[in-house]
Amino acid sequence: MAEQKYVATRDGFGKAIVELGEKNKNVVVLTADLTDSTKAEGFRIKFPKRFFTLGIAEQNMLGAASGLALSGKIPFACTFAVFASGRAWEQVKVSVAYMNLNVKIIASHGGITVGEDGATHQAIEDVSIMRVLPNMNIIVPSDALETEKATHAIAELDGPAYLRLGRHKVPVISNNETKFKIGEANILREGKDIAIFACGIMVSSSLDAAEKLEKQGVSTAVINMHTIKPLDTTTLYNISKKVKAIVTAEEHTIAGGLGSAIAEFLVQSNPLPIKMVGIKDEFGMSGKPEELLKIYHLTADDIVIAANDALKLTKR
Repeated sequence: MAEQKYVATRDGFGKAIVELGEKNKNVVVLTADLTDSTKAEGFRIKFPKRFFTLGIAEQNMLGAASGLALSGKIPFACTFAVFASGRAWEQVKVSVAYMNLNVKIIASHGGITVGEDGATHQAIEDVSIMRVLPNMNIIVPSDALETEKATHAIAELDGPAYLRLGRHKVPVISNNETKFKIGEANILREGKDIAIFACGIMVSSSLDAAEKLEKQGVSTAVINMHTIKPLDTTTLYNISKKVKAIVTAEEHTIAGGLGSAIAEFLVQSNPLPIKMVGIKDEFGMSGKPEELLKIYHLTADDIVIAANDALKLTKR
């Protein structure tokens, strides 16, 4: 068996954006004093005339990106997720989403696996903030390879996109042949008892949880819901008809994220027991990523517990 590779999803973006720069001269990149951290350095070196650094001024960066989009460019605005969804909120809402402009927001350092940077730099509510905006597409890739495909896909998409990436190295679970299409979930495992819908780094943990559940005699499906918006409601509905209960797993608050999106749809179409694995109503803290995942109950074992709890609800 080949050794498992671990790569940060932001590295996948760094590779893909250079490829896009070579392929399309309309692709431009903007950063807010975070060129290296967002892995935009490769593009800066190769295409300096199409690279713009605007200092620690995220609001200005999104405004400039909007202007570039209006002039026919495809701007990739790169910063940390906490700044893209927080400090630049008004510009994202009014200049990008409201005007439905072709701006790609590359939001690195999402989730608590930012680690020692602590609560102020751990974006755990960014998906919910972006999900309420009309016209916004939201993608949370499971690994670096899927990030490469997602980067190319949002460049082809006509409209705003929010690509959530991480700093922490995570398992590469997909391969070159794995299909990626915005708005279409990937079914990684079939199952008839319970289905786990996950995004980002929690997809790998969900596959581990499924193995443990199978050993308990629980037939478990795993679905990579890499696109939070638009949600693949067709796949969601079809699978909900085949299983007894659902678990959602995300490195994000359970308020307004993937779990909320799934629950909002199913309560109106096919209600069934749902348990959500995610961060509860609390802030993050400083610590090593592996420690924080345990503290905030974002491990494969936590997914197993949630699955068993969800199945208990079916017996009431």
